[in-house]
Amino acid sequence: MNDQDQDRTIVVGVDGSEGGRRALHWAVREAAARGGTVQAVAVWRWDLPGGGLEVATGPDDPKQRAEQLLASEIADLPAGTPVASQVLEGRPATALGTAARTADLLVLGSHGHSRVWHTVLGSVAEECARTATCPVVVVPVPSEQPAGPPASPAIPG
Repeated sequence: MNDQDQDRTIVVGVDGSEGGRRALHWAVREAAARGGTVQAVAVWRWDLPGGGLEVATGPDDPKQRAEQLLASEIADLPAGTPVASQVLEGRPATALGTAARTADLLVLGSHGHSRVWHTVLGSVAEECARTATCPVVVVPVPSEQPAGPPASPAIPG
């Protein structure tokens, strides 16, 4: 590790999804390898069901739900993992971009939604990649692989 790697800040979006969880773990490993710090950010909105968070259980107040979600995700990290937390209100891409304005890296999880879902609702990761002032890493959620060997293509006969 060189002096440039020290004091690097990695902002990571956490929303209770598998993608967000994978992004948090990736950001923690990256910060540990480079001597940086992690700031986990949860974003909530009053106008979305569940406050815009993936987790539908918990308190009715979306801000409180976001705070509990973030605390729970951080608590699931290995003991002694230093992670700062921040809960913001607003549009996820805008809030994450603001949180990452002075960061060295923004890390997000992919939700792996279909093309139709993306077209209708848009993509936080795509918007962040277009508008962020720092590099953006999107950690994919692996798709399920089919069991057994791949099927042979049908040859018309």
